[in-house]
Amino acid sequence: MENTCNKNYCVIMAGGIGSRFWPFSRNNRPKQFLDFFGTGHSLIQMTVDRFRPIVPIENMLIVTNVAYKQMILEQIPDMNPKQILCEPARRNTAPCIAYAVAHIKHLVKKRAGKQGEVADWEDDSMNANIIVAPSDHLILQEQKFQETIRTGLDFISKNDTLLTLGMTPTRPETGYGYIQKSSNTVAKDLYEVKTFTEKPNLELAQVFLKTGEFLWNSGIFLWNLRTIRREMREHLPEVAQKFLAGEHTIGTPEEEAYIAEMFPTCPNISIDYGIMEKADSVHVLQADFGWSDLGTWGSLYDLSQKDEKQNATFKCDAMYYDSEGNAVALPEGHLAVLRGVKNMIVVESNNVLLICPRSEEQQIRQIVMDVEVKHQDKYI
Repeated sequence: MENTCNKNYCVIMAGGIGSRFWPFSRNNRPKQFLDFFGTGHSLIQMTVDRFRPIVPIENMLIVTNVAYKQMILEQIPDMNPKQILCEPARRNTAPCIAYAVAHIKHLVKKRAGKQGEVADWEDDSMNANIIVAPSDHLILQEQKFQETIRTGLDFISKNDTLLTLGMTPTRPETGYGYIQKSSNTVAKDLYEVKTFTEKPNLELAQVFLKTGEFLWNSGIFLWNLRTIRREMREHLPEVAQKFLAGEHTIGTPEEEAYIAEMFPTCPNISIDYGIMEKADSVHVLQADFGWSDLGTWGSLYDLSQKDEKQNATFKCDAMYYDSEGNAVALPEGHLAVLRGVKNMIVVESNNVLLICPRSEEQQIRQIVMDVEVKHQDKYI
């Protein structure tokens, strides 16, 4: 079991700013570092702990913005600083994952005792199983999640394919991407992928839900080292070449300078668009373990306990009069009193108060952009 575990690596992406959770989520402390549920654990701490039974801590890599490195070390004190890979610029998920893959390649070579040699990547000792996951998702059924991940790891260790987790949809959600599964069942809950679809409008999302062929795209991926390196060379040659040219610097004092110069020149492209939608062999593992990407106040509202009038209160105290369907979040020790207020998001954090209809929460990202234009970084 130990040898199997030691071939498993986990890449946790933690560089986002969570603008749709503004004003709680700010540039200097984005949502992955916040404790939304009063458990004493932030989302990133929960993510790391979720993978500990499957992946040794020394095989975890966190890719983040350089500004968040110290916060990660404070929240995950048993993680070696060398396991935190700092992006000098935000370039979406494909360059982020390419950086982590370069590090895993370096670690696999080092542990196989082949540093300085030309590695034979068909040699099983030179392979590794890789999980890629965001740092800010909520998983309600962790044991079921771990069972699903183990099933996925077993599949990608034996098959030359890319695997993503697809969540069984429960509503016509317009904030998620969708995966259409093929009728070709590979194994229980395992399907070939037919198509990927970006966030649909409500009418299309309703059609997706009705057909039963579509799953929510969780953004959690599994593949082996050989496969993802090959797919990057084929579909993202510009990115692959940049990391190949500097691979001799990985794990050396020269790495930081090389990444600082090279990384901002990478295209701003997602792994979904850059590779998953183009690769020939992609599978989806259908799962249901109480997942939410916690992308919006609405997703948090949906998962939270509510009173008899469907009001959800986070951290603060609240009194409701003739009010229903509200999401209220204030600092701990603050009181909100609502009268005649329905279906609103009411959020106060530090120097910002946001009041917005729940039905228009997708506009929060644009609001943040407008605030930044008018006030620079003062409220962001």
